[in-house]
Amino acid sequence: MRSLLRWSSIAVTVVSLFMLAMDVQADDEKWVSLFDGESMEGWEKVGKEGSEWKVKDGALSGSGPASMLVCTTGPYKNFRYRAEVKISDGGNSGLYFRTTRKPGFSDGYEAQIDSTHTDPIRTGSLYGMCHVYKRLVEPDTWFTYEIEVRDDIWRGREMTRIKITVNGDELYEYLDFALTFKEGHFAFQHHDPGSIVAIRKVEVLELP
Repeated sequence: MRSLLRWSSIAVTVVSLFMLAMDVQADDEKWVSLFDGESMEGWEKVGKEGSEWKVKDGALSGSGPASMLVCTTGPYKNFRYRAEVKISDGGNSGLYFRTTRKPGFSDGYEAQIDSTHTDPIRTGSLYGMCHVYKRLVEPDTWFTYEIEVRDDIWRGREMTRIKITVNGDELYEYLDFALTFKEGHFAFQHHDPGSIVAIRKVEVLELP
């Protein structure tokens, strides 16, 4: 009897692990890659002629004068969005979401990318809304940025929830009751000459 119970317990554990693995696989299948690691397909530069965006070592690389690199797919409204990012020492960039198809720097939400720039607002900040002044990542170091965005209702009021996560550490959830930006595209900012930003593994998972 004990042997039978032991084998039954093992069988239940195996089935549970299998179902968990299937759930994880199903979740992974919902993520859509927005960058193929080889070309600029699906991305378009908006900004000064002298700015440069190219694929280098499997990553999107931005340098030169100010510009934006816009994802041509979309628009997106509710989603999880993630990318691996690296910013140079003294560099300044931004991860934009719900932005326009031809954005300027004030169009759309911006998750700041900045380790050591003279602007003290660091990586992890939702620029102009919720600021982080502590250096969370070192320059010239790859880190993972993840943003979760969805419209919701809180105590009878409509708002947009924006959750910011850096290297797996959830920093905060900002509630935008102004509903500042309704939907839009993804983009990366290159802020000024001297900065070099690199981005890879750009993915989105749309939410209801």
